[in-house]
Amino acid sequence: MAKVLYVDDEVRLVQLLVPALTARGHEAMGAHSGQEALDLLAEQSFDVVLTDMRMEPVDGMAVVREVVEGHPDSEVIVLTGHATEVEDVVAAMQAGACHYMTKPFALDNVVDMVEKFARVGEMARENRLLKQAVAVENAGREMVGEAEATARLREMIARVAPSEATVLIRGESGTGKEVCARAIHNASTRAAGPFVAINCAAIAETLLESELFGYRRGAFTGADQDREGVFEAARGGTLFLDEIGEAPGPVQAKLLRVLEERKINRVGDPRERQVDVRILTATNRSLEEEIAAGRFREDLYFRLMVFPLEVPPLRDRTDDIALLVERFLAGLGRRQKELPAGTLKRLRAHPWPGNVRELRNIVERAHILAGPDRISDEHIVLGPGSARADQDERAPGADLNLDNNARLLIRTAMQRAGGNKSLAADLLGITRRTLYSRLKLLGMEEEFLD
Repeated sequence: MAKVLYVDDEVRLVQLLVPALTARGHEAMGAHSGQEALDLLAEQSFDVVLTDMRMEPVDGMAVVREVVEGHPDSEVIVLTGHATEVEDVVAAMQAGACHYMTKPFALDNVVDMVEKFARVGEMARENRLLKQAVAVENAGREMVGEAEATARLREMIARVAPSEATVLIRGESGTGKEVCARAIHNASTRAAGPFVAINCAAIAETLLESELFGYRRGAFTGADQDREGVFEAARGGTLFLDEIGEAPGPVQAKLLRVLEERKINRVGDPRERQVDVRILTATNRSLEEEIAAGRFREDLYFRLMVFPLEVPPLRDRTDDIALLVERFLAGLGRRQKELPAGTLKRLRAHPWPGNVRELRNIVERAHILAGPDRISDEHIVLGPGSARADQDERAPGADLNLDNNARLLIRTAMQRAGGNKSLAADLLGITRRTLYSRLKLLGMEEEFLD
């Protein structure tokens, strides 16, 4: 049995076709205008939607678009009054309609067509559910490792991924919070949609609002055309807001509204827009401390904390180091799959203030130093606090090159801060945003990605 909606401003046809579908065991409803159909589609979904094309003021094309965008599991069949209305048919098929029929039609033919495409839709749904089951089974495989903490994280990812819950991912810099967010997206029902990531701390406060929500032409100097923001760009998929604790107050207020109502306003535009997106956020800061300091909204905090996830630091999952090294070596195209046992022992003893990112950088540096030879212990250069500190580190001021010293100071501060950019900025006597600007200026952004 299929659930069917027939949309036509010819009342007589609706009165004939709906009973014919019902007699064949289907749940059929009729709408006598395009607007009535849109109202019904806002409340419920249908397996098959049949719609006439020529209606006023809301035509069949508006119905087709609404079904395709808002109800991807539904099949759309368009009905045209004349075989010569080729442009209507082509436009509808390009928009996502699965078939068309011309009027006048035999009721049995229409019912047969509905049943045919109801079966097509059912098979597509079964296929999607099967893929979803496989994705959930493999959820979190992006999180490399077999340590207990890693296995526990994968289990939590598998539980939350199929839902629409907002997730707050917490963890130190370099632990792989974005990897975790991608794992959730890939195992979700939105996996076929886009995954859009944005770092709230890496964008100037004055630009963050327009980057998130878009803007209307003329909203500010330089806004020479309408532009959608990432909330709209991620439609049907997942939006990952990294460093959410860095969002300024006005943006926090707008984010709260999105989470509550799923609606946005572009900057300078009074029109409300519905957004279909799942929101994942991440932070390496204590939002509880930010709330106490008056820098983060408590109501937003509770909206984000629907399902918190903790990504463990590398020092708590040192059993994963060998597998991570193997992954990085393979990514660099090396045939060598492992490091000497003594080297792995030294890596496990390292405190890993920069976490997985630090390990990746060390392996990449070793790859460059070793060249075509096998990577050995001499190619593994660790930072301060290790069993054997870097042999090539120099104290600030060993040369007078300003950029070299700036890079060394930043690396030292990041190491001492355990990868926490806010703490590193405090150690350097600059603001967090100034630190981001320096990283960009010195070409060090990739080195300290979250």
